[in-house]
Amino acid sequence: MLYQLAVPGPIDDVEELRVLEWHVAPGQSFAAGDLVVELETHKAVVEVRAARAGILRSVLAPAGDWQRLGRPLAIVGDDSDEPLPAQADDLAAMLVEFEVT
Repeated sequence: MLYQLAVPGPIDDVEELRVLEWHVAPGQSFAAGDLVVELETHKAVVEVRAARAGILRSVLAPAGDWQRLGRPLAIVGDDSDEPLPAQADDLAAMLVEFEVT
């Protein structure tokens, strides 16, 4: 099954975050608890960790892009052979854990 990895929230006084660095490359698998992507606000860094194992299928927001809370950052899935959709907006969100530092 495919999911969207979205900008997590809510975060106090934050509407947009910038993609700082991807820690998983497209096609690479990750385990629950792995750091997938770092985002930043104007004041803090947000570490986004996977709540479950998966495969990063496609990055929709490369490093440097700003995205609003809840917008898709990437498509992730359980199977590397499942066809990718034209848009990620209709996919269910993958659960993540995030920490603002």
